[in-house]
Amino acid sequence: MSIYDIIPVGERLSGNTYPGRGIIIGRTADGKKAAIAYFIMGRSRNSRNRVFVKRGDEVFTEPFDEKLVEDPSLIIYAAVRSCGKCLVVTNGDQTDTVVEGLAQGKTFAGALESRAFEPDAPNFTSRISGMLTFEDGDFTYEMSILKSVDAEGSACARYTFSYPSVAGLGHFIHTYVCDGSPIPTFQGEPERVPVCDDIDAFTNEVWEALDENNRISLYVRQIDLATGETCDRMINANGGQQ
Repeated sequence: MSIYDIIPVGERLSGNTYPGRGIIIGRTADGKKAAIAYFIMGRSRNSRNRVFVKRGDEVFTEPFDEKLVEDPSLIIYAAVRSCGKCLVVTNGDQTDTVVEGLAQGKTFAGALESRAFEPDAPNFTSRISGMLTFEDGDFTYEMSILKSVDAEGSACARYTFSYPSVAGLGHFIHTYVCDGSPIPTFQGEPERVPVCDDIDAFTNEVWEALDENNRISLYVRQIDLATGETCDRMINANGGQQ
């Protein structure tokens, strides 16, 4: 296998019961659209009790049943937000950190300097983030992972990856390698995956790649690079497909 191989999401996740939360960013095969996907999974009752909701062009996690909420601190947040010519998607409240940083003139990586992995020992779940920057009918994108340097959570390692947009190519980053105790953190650079033109086919491909016992929600958006028009899909295990 070459490091340049583009491997479908289904193959990347085959037999993997728990990749955690994941972000895909790329360009459709016809070259005409930018695409993002963000999914969440859960094993505890608190994590499973969630849905995605859309307000305007922003996407949030919310409790499915308010009465079952145990600790909202790491599970309720804005997942997708815009700031000027940028679109931000993350797996936590660092979405707001990036948007606020951009408004102050900071870079994507600079805004994330104030954040670290999640304080959920012994897993120390990584914070994963992505940002698309649109300009002149084209776009580039960056992805980040903030992870513990050791099993004790003594310090944070920060990795940022910058990509041109290439037709048919996406990059996929997720919080965990697979299930475990503690859960092993994602390793290496974001994985190369194909991005097809059909948003319904892409949505179905990602959703079906996720373990049906642990998948919670999926959001997919395409942005037309010529017109700026958007098309999106949302699936909530607690509430169906939109």
